[in-house]
Amino acid sequence: MDAVPDQPASDEPAPDQSGFDDSGSGPPVAAEPVEGRDAAEQLRTYADALAGALDAAIPQWVERCVVELLGDAYGRATPEQQAEARAAGVAARDEVMPQLRTLLATDVDRQRANPLAIVRAAVRHPTEVLQRAGVPPVVRDEVAARLFPDDVYDLSPASFGEVGSAVHEPGLVWGAAKAHVVLSRRRAEGRR
Repeated sequence: MDAVPDQPASDEPAPDQSGFDDSGSGPPVAAEPVEGRDAAEQLRTYADALAGALDAAIPQWVERCVVELLGDAYGRATPEQQAEARAAGVAARDEVMPQLRTLLATDVDRQRANPLAIVRAAVRHPTEVLQRAGVPPVVRDEVAARLFPDDVYDLSPASFGEVGSAVHEPGLVWGAAKAHVVLSRRRAEGRR
């Protein structure tokens, strides 16, 4: 095992090496884990950040899915198809955001779905645009075909980052905060 060199003493705080954005542009990051009510309040902050990121990213994700597959099939999307893709993105956002906000506002012990499952239901919007354009379904692996039988273009995101790069970090932070709240409650109940 390599030895860690001694760090020079300094009155300056050590730089944050957590990888989280604490510049104020992302969700606030707690310096130490918080417990109980504070953890639940922090989770709400992270849920709001995730909802905001998804609200902005879903229309772009739908449009990107349509334009990329039209490009693969026909070389490019026409301006009319691009406009249809944009409209489908707005429709997808308008459909799923109320469900996402409701889920994220629900107490973690009563949540029966996860945000990505709700977003995955929105693939019907780009799928409809692609089907109207005559794009043939893509070859999918057995597992994807079984899990998402209606997703004939293999659009279902496997991670928050696939919806948009700006959703990746808020999704991870929210998931970690949710896990922390759940585990803290189970410990308080003597179940962990």
